[in-house]
Amino acid sequence: MTWVEEELKYADLGDARRNERLVTTVKKLSSAPGKSIPQLCESEAEMRATYQFFANRRIKAQDILAAHTASTIERVKDHETVLSVQDTTDLDFSKHRKKRNMGYLDKPKTKGMKVHTSLCVTTDGVPLGVLAQKTWARPAIKTNKLDPKRAIENKESYRWLETQQIVEELIPENIQVVTVADREADIYELFAQPRRPGAELLIRAYHERVVKTGEDGEEIATISQAIAQVKPCGKITLELKRTPRRKPRKATITVRYAQLEIQPPYGKDLKPISINVILAEEENPPFNKKPVRWLLLTTLPVETFEDARQYLEWYSYRWLVERYHYTLKSGCQIEKLQLESLDRIERALATYDIVAWRLLWLTYQARCHPNDDGGDIVTAEQWQVLYSLTHNSSEEPKGAPTVEQCVNAIAKLGGFLGRKIDGFPGVKVLWRGLERLDLYVKAWRLAVGVGTA
Repeated sequence: MTWVEEELKYADLGDARRNERLVTTVKKLSSAPGKSIPQLCESEAEMRATYQFFANRRIKAQDILAAHTASTIERVKDHETVLSVQDTTDLDFSKHRKKRNMGYLDKPKTKGMKVHTSLCVTTDGVPLGVLAQKTWARPAIKTNKLDPKRAIENKESYRWLETQQIVEELIPENIQVVTVADREADIYELFAQPRRPGAELLIRAYHERVVKTGEDGEEIATISQAIAQVKPCGKITLELKRTPRRKPRKATITVRYAQLEIQPPYGKDLKPISINVILAEEENPPFNKKPVRWLLLTTLPVETFEDARQYLEWYSYRWLVERYHYTLKSGCQIEKLQLESLDRIERALATYDIVAWRLLWLTYQARCHPNDDGGDIVTAEQWQVLYSLTHNSSEEPKGAPTVEQCVNAIAKLGGFLGRKIDGFPGVKVLWRGLERLDLYVKAWRLAVGVGTA
């Protein structure tokens, strides 16, 4: 059984033929993620069947993703604590004028759709799969009117609360789940929303919320003012990931933590909330570098410096959901799909979700568990091809490969040099490598007289 068949064993699209088509489609897309559908399909009939699958109104996007989510929950059960890393991204279809039902985006004169994803991640940074995903297109007419009294249920930001509830219901109650999110999730109603035991929040602060300090609780301050008065508990060195605005580097961070009682926003009929605050601040950044400053709000207990260090490490994995969206857009080329309507794009997105997760999982599984059995990474045929290319020999490989051997061999096909200074292979060289591996496997089959279907 291939990894795709194992991953989609819970698929229920209302017809066995649809389930088979989903498996076939994911196999094709994962073999060469960056290629268009016409490039992937080996016949006009196959291409037509793929487009018909995405156009089928009897198939719901959430049902496609549900099969992957069910397998994700199986992987979750092997862990005591998992992270639900949430973020929102845009799919920009401004250049595709014929697309229907698109909405305005954050940038002027752009049209497309919004995607909010909860990616499940282990506490050592391996993506387990997508737990929930919400897609929507904004109304065609943009309004600039802001109503602070509008109920949270009627706001776009309600997606954070809604996704939190979905994740809590999905994760078994005996497993701790920590929602990790950037400043956009700093919503008072999210902290005030009831949570099941074992469901916690780790959110980067955006608003300078009011807190009461002093023995009598009558002194008023902001969160930043209050935490700045706390004595540092220690220093840690963090590996900062590459971002569009920053190169990867190490940063020495001074850590403070305290429990504060934040006050509800003015005009909100909500009660004050006692919450733990962690401030991680780079006091001496390199010349001409912006200092790192993370102000985190968490419902997790922070009783020691080790607790604070652990939660800062967990927060650093928030970057993975951005890499996931990047993989969808740059690796899977989701914004270049020639599909005309929102519902078809949503079905295609749910299908590509599985492909993008697998790429990201390969990347970080090789870093965190390099010596695991690589039999789940490649088929025997693919390993034969990789081994032959690596050793310039047609001999059969001896023994099963490790995860690291498989991923490095694929990455080298994508341009990874594998020198000590190169570090670990990234997701970009992996998707390029898979495309080339697909071509080599087809050539190998022709050479040994096996069909390419």
